[in-house]
Amino acid sequence: QVELAISGGGSVQSGGSLRLSCVYFRFRDAMGWFRQVPGADSEGVAVIQKDGSITYADSVKGRFTISRDNAKNTLYLQMNSLKPEDTAMYFCAAAFGFGGYCRYNYDYWGQGTQVTVSS
Repeated sequence: QVELAISGGGSVQSGGSLRLSCVYFRFRDAMGWFRQVPGADSEGVAVIQKDGSITYADSVKGRFTISRDNAKNTLYLQMNSLKPEDTAMYFCAAAFGFGGYCRYNYDYWGQGTQVTVSS
């Protein structure tokens, strides 16, 4: 059973939009989206806890929206007003207990999808 399966991503111009989807086997206590560029640590982008509380990294506030559809077992990341600095490999992740933005709190990871934003 694949725990997390990501789709979406691709290449867009600056100011464009993309939506990432992550189909999960079972919603854990927390699920989040992370991103990573080569040579850098992963960055937490958005997290949703089981109680529905949501947090965003300052760099994406007002532009990105995390949501979930329980009927479809799918986590989404809607990305609007994309900037070249949003270019990265994006991952969804699931945690038992508190998630937050520390990658070591997460137990399951999707395979990653590339997002490239050109200026």
